[in-house]
Amino acid sequence: MNSDIFKKPVVIGVLALFLGLVLGLVWGWGIQPVQWYDAPVNLLRPELQVDYLRMAIDSYRVNADEALAVNRYSELGSDGYALIQKLKANPGKVDPNAITYFEDLLKRKGVYTEAQTVQPANNSGGSLFSIILIVVALLVVAGVGAAAYWLLRGGGRRGQITPAQQAADHVRAVEKTDYAARGEAPPVAQYVTTYVSGDDLFDDSFSIDSQAGEFLGECGVGISETIGVGDPKKVTAFEVWMFDKNDIQTVTKVLMSPYAFADPAYRTKLEAKGELLNVGTQKQVVLETQTLLMTATIADMQIGQGVLPDGSYFDRITLELAIWSKKAA
Repeated sequence: MNSDIFKKPVVIGVLALFLGLVLGLVWGWGIQPVQWYDAPVNLLRPELQVDYLRMAIDSYRVNADEALAVNRYSELGSDGYALIQKLKANPGKVDPNAITYFEDLLKRKGVYTEAQTVQPANNSGGSLFSIILIVVALLVVAGVGAAAYWLLRGGGRRGQITPAQQAADHVRAVEKTDYAARGEAPPVAQYVTTYVSGDDLFDDSFSIDSQAGEFLGECGVGISETIGVGDPKKVTAFEVWMFDKNDIQTVTKVLMSPYAFADPAYRTKLEAKGELLNVGTQKQVVLETQTLLMTATIADMQIGQGVLPDGSYFDRITLELAIWSKKAA
């Protein structure tokens, strides 16, 4: 899998959406789930419904509020009659006479029959909606995950080679300089990087390590300046840089197109970044710090052709970065 795909805004957006949905579900279901309260009496467990009935009967015995008693009985729904029979069989601390008085009231009001007419509140709609919502959420998460996987595997660009893939092909085709065969000390690190027009997020960096695995610093190449408007960007200058851990500094040189190098406005704009160099005449760039030395060799280059001035932007450039440790030398 090409790691450059993670630099694409579309892929980042899809991954962020997928991660947000997953974290939201984990938070909503596991960390801080919904807590229900004031649930209807007819949804309680049977033993709790019997306890509720005991309290309703005791309340009627004390207050004699008929409307309140009927309303509380009605909240038991279709199980009210059976619950009273269950309570009569095991009244516990409830006065059997109070149960009888309660039954008489319900009979007078016409709500106490074996074929119970009072129906519980209908909550099936809410339950069904919750189930549908959960299923839809799971389908969305699965769909986003599948889309992200499809994009990461390059499914959205079958038959189409991206600029980053073209660059990778150029890198593989370059044969690195064999310094040992030339009688020179081999570098501690050697890399090849390629920019191809259309890779607007081009920014390659590499670690510099000694033969023993000690971290010495970093180096890299990135876009420094563009020219014109529209997509893809027209790159007119690159930054070649090296960081030395022991020197605690970063040295930078700017590779400019012939047009930009000859333009005073671009030179003024870029001179603060580092030494300015014209790729038309400079084929090798040397960067040096207290303990490191790097040569950046232009292995291949193609200037873009179009409506912009001649020699103003790069269509492709390949650089070989070779780094030596002064201590080792």
